[in-house]
This record gives sequence, structure tokens and C-alpha cells, in this order.
Amino acid sequence: MALVIPEVQMRATGCCLVAWLLAAAPGAPQAWPQWRGPARDGVVSAAVTPDAWPAAWQRAWAFEIGEGYASPVVVGDRAYTFSRQDPLEVVTALSLTDGTVFWQQLYQAPFEKNPYALKMAKGPYATPLVDGGRLYTVGVSGIVSAWSLDDGRPLWRRSFVELVDSTALFGGTAASPLMVDGLLVVQVGSDVHGGVVLALDSTDGAERWRLEGPMPGYASPIRFDAGGVGHLVVVTQESLAGLDPATGVPRWTIPFLDELLENIVTPVWTGAELIMSGTRAGTHAYRLVEEEGAWSYTEIWTNPEVTFYMSSPVLGDGLLYGLSSKRAGRFVALDTASGEVTWSSEGRAGEHATAVLTAEHLVLLTNEAQLLVVERGGAIYRIDRSYTVADSQTWTLPVLLDDGLLVRDETHLVKLTAE
Repeated sequence: MALVIPEVQMRATGCCLVAWLLAAAPGAPQAWPQWRGPARDGVVSAAVTPDAWPAAWQRAWAFEIGEGYASPVVVGDRAYTFSRQDPLEVVTALSLTDGTVFWQQLYQAPFEKNPYALKMAKGPYATPLVDGGRLYTVGVSGIVSAWSLDDGRPLWRRSFVELVDSTALFGGTAASPLMVDGLLVVQVGSDVHGGVVLALDSTDGAERWRLEGPMPGYASPIRFDAGGVGHLVVVTQESLAGLDPATGVPRWTIPFLDELLENIVTPVWTGAELIMSGTRAGTHAYRLVEEEGAWSYTEIWTNPEVTFYMSSPVLGDGLLYGLSSKRAGRFVALDTASGEVTWSSEGRAGEHATAVLTAEHLVLLTNEAQLLVVERGGAIYRIDRSYTVADSQTWTLPVLLDDGLLVRDETHLVKLTAE
């Protein structure tokens, strides 16, 4: 299916480059192609981890992209951002070397903010995805687009704006897209119209399957194998649901209701248990059980005192690392076998923090622009390095590069290099 999209505006600087092989192998240098990185788990390749963390960072360049909460993605020598210059949503390809714009696309995306979230930006929230020479974006109002990675040409578009209604409690489409065997999995909808999980053909946007149900959560889907089959896990505001990735047929459902409709964090699969957390529900671990083709679950443990709210935790060393919202924010390491806290900070750590893992460190970026390099695997919370990395708030994941660091603040994408 070839679409002509007349409302798209395009800005280009310089000539187009020859298309390169992208979205390459997970863990390849300079590859951070989707939400939480190559494997969608927040683990950073050794190729882009500093041999030694610098005493300080300096600004190499900054480019004004607009507001939003979508993390930047990186492949090769380019960074790609998704932002808002109201009423437009904006997709930008930038040179990692000097911040030069290779191409930029803008399209109309009117959106009215939820009345309970007036302090927040109007999105977008969903992090773009790079796969097979294409960049995929999911806008706050439910506009799904595919772009040529090389020159920014619009390849196809699907609009689901009729399903997105922010007049009640829903704050806007937030689940980052996931690629599963050539199918682009997206979640759209609202508390007014209900939710829809869609699998779209990545080449032309054609719908391959859909599953209708409750309002979508703000969490992003994941996929893993268990019991010899694939499980596509999506989060609604009522449950965790495990689907057959090829057909969308539900395999199992775990109730997980948040009364204020704030299921936000990405679930974590440990290889044995599925862990989910919420600011009111606490943290829970579930074991999936298959018997004669029927799936069920057993709750293994729960910890009501550890409440990951907007901060999706990362897994390493048999521990779940992240920011719990209780005690005005405290960093924790939670034992995934028992649910017990191995270590925690004192509290009052802040409202939000994103987390990634290198081989030796837990790297945390708070919304107050504090980058903390924390020793991982230890028995206590110990900061090895700390930096202030921006002049305004930082809500998205930092992206480590082989020669520096990318940070998105309230309005700019910034590259930092070691002093």
C-alpha cells in the first residue's frame, strides 16, 4: 500500500545519503534503536560504555526539537527524535557529530491535554522504533507513521485518533511500538472508547490482527519465550495480558488494576518470573504455568513497599534496580527471587528517574538532570560519579555513545562529551 500524505511538511538539509543497513544486530556499536535499547531491557553495550567515567561533561552541541517525553534513538552516525511543536508532531534526524539536521518531518497532530495533567507537555510519549531501514512513530493522539530512515520520506500512515479521548482520565497514547516478526505492535485507545492492540504489517501498515479490550496502559509491550512459545505482553489499566504474537489470541491474563488508571512501567521478564509494579499496587512477581496447552499464573511474591511509578526498572545481578515512589522517591535494588530489598537510598531522591545498566554500573538520570553512576551488584547503595547534565528537566533515557552521551531536556537534544 502506497500512501500520499499531503499534510506532511518536510525540511531537509544537505543531500540524501545512501541507505545503510540499520537496526542491526542487538548490541552493535551505536545502536539504540527503540525503547530501552536493542533488547528493550535497558542494557548498554560495552562498545559504548566509558572505560572510565569522566570527571565532568561538556556540551558538544544542542538542537531545539520541542517538547515531549519520547527518548531519542540512535543507529550509526545519526540520532532520531520525536517531539512536539504544537500543534505539530516533529520527527528529526540529526548528525551525532555536530547536530546537523539531515532531515525533518512535521505533521498536524492537534491534541487537548487531560484536565488533570495541565503541568505536563502534550507528548509525544512513545519512543520511536528503527527496523529494516524504516523509522516508526506513534503520536500522542494515535497517529502511527513509517518514515524512510535515509531521507525521511513518509512511507505509510494509520490514524486512530477517533479512539483517543483525553476528556476523562486518559492522558494520551504512550506505549512505544514493538516489532515482532515483521509486525509492528501498537496500543491505542482511551478510557472513553476502550483499548485496541494492533499488529500492523511493517511494510505497508496493513492490519494483520487486532484485539479489543480495556483502556491501554502507558506501559510499553514486551515479548519473551516461555514454555516453548512466544508471549507478547501488553499492559492495560486493568491487567497484564499475554498474547500469541502471530495471532493476538490471548494465552493468559493477570488482573492488575490501578484505580487512577496509572499502569505505567514496562514489565520485566526474569527468565522465570514476570514482574510488574504500580504506585498503588506495589511490586508483584508471577510465574506462568502451562498444562495441556492451557496457561495460568501463580503469584510468587509481592512487596507493597516498593512502588515503581513512572520509572521502569532494569534487571541485573538477580536484582531489579529502579526508583520507588514511596518516601518521596528512593532508589532500590530488589531481589527478584524473594522480593526483598537488598539496598536502598535514604529517600527524597526525586519524582522520576530513568535507568540503564552497563557492565559495572547502574546509570540513573533524574528529572532534575542529575546523572548518577551507581555501583551495581553490591550490598549497599554507592554512587561512584554524579553530574548535572542539563539546565532544565530531563524525563527520558540517556543514550550512551562511543564518544559521549545524549540527553533530552525540556526542549533540546544535547550531546555531551568528556572534558
